[in-house]
Amino acid sequence: MAKRGGFPGGMPGNMNNLMKQAQRMQRQMEESQKELETKEFTAKAGGGAVEATVFGNKTLKNIVISPEAVDPDDVEMLQDMIVAAVNEAMKQAEEANGAMLGKMTGGLGGGFPF
Repeated sequence: MAKRGGFPGGMPGNMNNLMKQAQRMQRQMEESQKELETKEFTAKAGGGAVEATVFGNKTLKNIVISPEAVDPDDVEMLQDMIVAAVNEAMKQAEEANGAMLGKMTGGLGGGFPF
């Protein structure tokens, strides 16, 4: 008499365990992602003249500009400092996101032969 469910040759219990682990991993990733979205990353440029803060979801929260950085004769320098600070804060958020995903997957990605 043939068995019902599972894969031919057995292992239905192992498949159930694997599915439970996958579901647990998915829940953990969702929780970590939500936590990361509210985490703040701050970077400075121009020796601290410009400070940018972004959330983990890469949304700009705040820019602080030191009064000494405001030179009406050199607006381009201020613009460059703003871009540098925002880009660095975004990079920090991206690296944290990558680290979180790497931790969750435990290096699973890329090793599959298909």
